[in-house]
Amino acid sequence: MPRRALLIVNTGSRNGATAKDTAVERLRVYGIEPKCRHCASRDELSPLIAEHGKDVDMIVVGGGDGTLSAAAAGVMKVKRPLGILPTGTANDLARTLGIPVALEDAIRVIAEGGTRSIDVGSVNGELFFNVASIGLSAEVARTLTPDLKRRFGKLGYAVAALHVLARARPFRARIVGGGRDVGSLTLQIAVGNGRFYGGGNVVTETAAIDDEILDLYSLEFREVWRLLLLLPLFRRGRHTKRPEVRDLRGQEFEIRTRRPRPVDADGELVTQTPAKFKVLPKAIEIIVPAHAAVED
Repeated sequence: MPRRALLIVNTGSRNGATAKDTAVERLRVYGIEPKCRHCASRDELSPLIAEHGKDVDMIVVGGGDGTLSAAAAGVMKVKRPLGILPTGTANDLARTLGIPVALEDAIRVIAEGGTRSIDVGSVNGELFFNVASIGLSAEVARTLTPDLKRRFGKLGYAVAALHVLARARPFRARIVGGGRDVGSLTLQIAVGNGRFYGGGNVVTETAAIDDEILDLYSLEFREVWRLLLLLPLFRRGRHTKRPEVRDLRGQEFEIRTRRPRPVDADGELVTQTPAKFKVLPKAIEIIVPAHAAVED
């Protein structure tokens, strides 16, 4: 009997429109029979998976990091492994897990790979895989429209960031967690569950998506231009070594601000402060390359 997969592709993602038909064809070549369902919005994704996911062997989702995070609750509910078709702009979850971005190669991983249990982050009940943040990244998420993503791809992040940096100002926040209760004057607070975010930046040098820990950093300087000096360090996760960057680790954090501020999770605005973060250890099984699979 062929294996069965619930296949949902975000046709609005950067490469999603051309991916669905190819995915159907190639999955069948590998002996996987796809059960296709259309999803009109990210809010419908998890309920759709919960409704149809128990009758299949795996859930296959095509889209970017925001789409995959929107699928997380449904995947957790049906307890089926998640196969990823990284058709988005940044594809940081795929990068963290070693899943290739080329569609044919990603489908081969789904057909021939193993599974790895990973952690999921939660902020005010909204789930994320990579990073949730307050400040600069949330403003970039608000500025980075779908049209900007389609027109410029990864370069769209830079375009949006320039707009945000031109008007950025530090804000005051209270951070509780990781054994600390501190006040912060900051440009950004980021809480990482995974390793990569923002198109290949590294949360911290030691960040991992299955270590059952959240990694928090806070950019505590007033002059926005100083951020430019840190840009090379973000690519290696070494920015947390700088004295103006606060670095905390813990399983739960609470962040409060003087007025409500938006919180983005994996590139989507999902809630606002006050924000309670926690890690859900080993919450989801992901289909990964065979050499990266981990036996539980």
